[in-house]
Amino acid sequence: MKTFTEGITNQLIGCYVGSLQEPGCVLVRLYGRMTELYVNRDREVEMFQVFQAHGCGPEIYCSFQNGICYEFVRGNVLEDELLRQPSIYRLIAAEMGKIHSIQPKRGQPTEPQLWTKMSHFLTLMKSSITRNPAEQACTKRACDVSGCSSLPLREVPSYEVLLEEMESLKRHLSQTDSPTVLCHNDLLTKNIIYNCQEGSVKFIDYEYADYNYQAFDIGNHFNEFAGVTDVDYSLYPSRELQRDWLTAYLESYKRSTGHNVTVSDEEVTKLYVQVCKFSLASNFFWGLWAILQSRFSSIDFDFQRYAKARLSYYFEKKEEYFELTPSQLTN
Repeated sequence: MKTFTEGITNQLIGCYVGSLQEPGCVLVRLYGRMTELYVNRDREVEMFQVFQAHGCGPEIYCSFQNGICYEFVRGNVLEDELLRQPSIYRLIAAEMGKIHSIQPKRGQPTEPQLWTKMSHFLTLMKSSITRNPAEQACTKRACDVSGCSSLPLREVPSYEVLLEEMESLKRHLSQTDSPTVLCHNDLLTKNIIYNCQEGSVKFIDYEYADYNYQAFDIGNHFNEFAGVTDVDYSLYPSRELQRDWLTAYLESYKRSTGHNVTVSDEEVTKLYVQVCKFSLASNFFWGLWAILQSRFSSIDFDFQRYAKARLSYYFEKKEEYFELTPSQLTN
């Protein structure tokens, strides 16, 4: 057996027959402490089956009370620096386009899960996080809803501030006509397996996979360029890289949905603006998630620091991205 150490939510164990070689390996994932509060494990199994049925994911062998057992995907976990390599990021874009084209079964609900999940996180936060009056007052002074540009290292916004901020975000993004598609919703490098022999990538781990806004899934992936352990937003992809990525994505998405694969500059610009806006939602979402993890998780990771990094960048970019329009980029 081999224990993998990259994850910050669950524990992953490789079980091998004979030596530590790929062909005789199955993976066992043990769920993190109290993750059932915010991860629907039945839905996760459903997503495993959907991804596998469309050739986009491994086979799941069984599930049990505190984990699952599934097929080993050949290849290596993607290294962060490879995200900027055109031959790699175009593979990722194409694979996401293929997944986004997967059609739901007839009668299956396809409402985007973003706001439902965020609301659930805030409900859990309200019931689990207690703050003393002095800390509350300090936080409110430091982060007024209408004008917070950064967060001091020792502070995160109060529940009340975060609730109002979510409603503001929802009002703004509801005006953005991003389609609802099947999304991975957690595409950091550790969830991407690169097979250099085949020249292919596969996405793994479907805890958060569900129907969601197209631009959220892409914006979330772009945020992951900044890393996890030491979040550094200077690594966020440039506009030029994003446009090339989005072009490869749209070609794949159109091809997979049976449309003409020609992609115009106007289409790329429109999607770029949508992705910028929904990248805000991604930072806000994972900021809430990290606050909860800091309360419940037994994994050795500085979740509070991570929450502050994600929320700080959200507030830093909020005004700029709220005001962004395609016309600003074409004039």
